[in-house]
Amino acid sequence: MTIANTSVPVTVLPSPHHGGLGITRSLGRLGIPVFNIDASPWCPSFFSRYCAGRFLHDLDTATAEHSVEWLLDLGRRLGARSILVPTTDAAALLAAANAAALREWFILPDQSSGLVHSLSSKKEMYGLARRHRVPVPVTVFPQTRAELLAAPDRVGLPLIVKGIQGYVWNRESRTKALVHTMARFLELCKTVPDAAVPGLLVQEYIPGSEDKAWMFNGYFDATSECRAAFTGRKIRQCPVYTGAASLAICENNGAVETSAKSFMKAVEYRGIVDIDFRYDSRDGKYKILDVNSRIGSTFRLFVSPTGMDVARALYLDLTGQDVPVSALAAGRKWMVEDLDLVAALGYWREGALNLREWLKSLRGVEEFGFFAFDDPLPLLLMLRADGRELLRLTRAPAERVPPFELKPTLKEENGVAPAEKHACL
Repeated sequence: MTIANTSVPVTVLPSPHHGGLGITRSLGRLGIPVFNIDASPWCPSFFSRYCAGRFLHDLDTATAEHSVEWLLDLGRRLGARSILVPTTDAAALLAAANAAALREWFILPDQSSGLVHSLSSKKEMYGLARRHRVPVPVTVFPQTRAELLAAPDRVGLPLIVKGIQGYVWNRESRTKALVHTMARFLELCKTVPDAAVPGLLVQEYIPGSEDKAWMFNGYFDATSECRAAFTGRKIRQCPVYTGAASLAICENNGAVETSAKSFMKAVEYRGIVDIDFRYDSRDGKYKILDVNSRIGSTFRLFVSPTGMDVARALYLDLTGQDVPVSALAAGRKWMVEDLDLVAALGYWREGALNLREWLKSLRGVEEFGFFAFDDPLPLLLMLRADGRELLRLTRAPAERVPPFELKPTLKEENGVAPAEKHACL
């Protein structure tokens, strides 16, 4: 596809792993200047041929005030207003809470800060979903250790334990755990400090294989009308059963699309949204698991036959250009190379995947998270990062990090907590 006006630049905040790289390539290939921000000088996006400029800033350690001032200074240095694209919950919350100040140098959807906060909090999001009659899994929000220990009586086994706001957990810790037995649940509870209990939720695990895990990607304009909508299904997840998609396929799902559109319209959402659903065969309902009020790292799975994706829809709308109607490229597959290798090993250990099945599942992959003929360097950066992680794991003792550990590095009044960073391995 081509875009008539590509003069307005884009700033990606931050640019982690394959998600930031996908935005850089998607928009950069159209001739749009894309500036990347990240905490690591080895960020793969920095080495893309489509990166127009790279800047170091760590949202995890900076206060909200410092980050806003840093962004405004960056805008002045660039000398032009650019479209700001947050890629993490912390960045989305920062942008929404400080939109009035940031608009001096940045263009962004007119989002409600309160709505973005509510969607980022699983507890508040579940309340919103229930009020708007969107099905959700049975979930308990314990306030005391006694309520935490009693949660399996209400949700049953297996169950999932999550952080209500994943971004407040230690970046080296897991933000969710799938638990199959009561003994394992009790063992997990021992690692949770009393102060952390109100920050958890305990949720039923909806039974079934990965074909029950569905995704919705959409873009909603200033009147909360959906201008681009895509649905797809996870084939593998990293970590297994509970993580992000490492291999996925585009498939039409009218029920998921209708549910997502009506929910976002009802809450008057604006901008890009990434929503996870799971199909419950026990009652025939698609139940909402997470709502990400930002672009998702899997967005390049969802590309129309004409080349439209949600990043391009956002750009067209915010620059006053028409957003053409987009069809779904049913059957399109997308994969993140390193994550899928780790995922495949995990499913193999579970007895759910063999070598032949893995190779067969790779047929028809149309796009990779890192590999691209026209942009080869980011793949080398992925390999470098994975090599360093493997070296760290081989050198480290068998000490395990508790799955839920608070990291109080930022004050609550800053309004933004550290962003969760997903390790490759």
